[in-house]
Amino acid sequence: MTKVASLLLLLAVFAIPAVCETFNDVPVVDKNCSSKVAAHPDAHTRGCALKCAASGYGIVTQDQKFLKFDSEGNSKMKEALQSSDKKDHLRVDVTGSVQSDTLKVTSIKLL
Repeated sequence: MTKVASLLLLLAVFAIPAVCETFNDVPVVDKNCSSKVAAHPDAHTRGCALKCAASGYGIVTQDQKFLKFDSEGNSKMKEALQSSDKKDHLRVDVTGSVQSDTLKVTSIKLL
């Protein structure tokens, strides 16, 4: 009986999904420019972000740290930037699970 209980407990632990976090109205920048614009990310332009798309995207947190997006988040962000006409002040609402320095994006909306 103990083996069955242990197995059920183990299955329950692995069935728990990763904890999602939501970041509202946060600046989004490309990785190439992340350290240069950390103090003033709203001045970073859409044109530069699209030009540097190959480096990947992420958000700048309140403590000026860069949290990079996973590949799906990068694709979604590039698509949103390409369809936008915003020049700068690039901000997003983004939800996902943080794993080390990467945000595994589940949803993203360019504001």
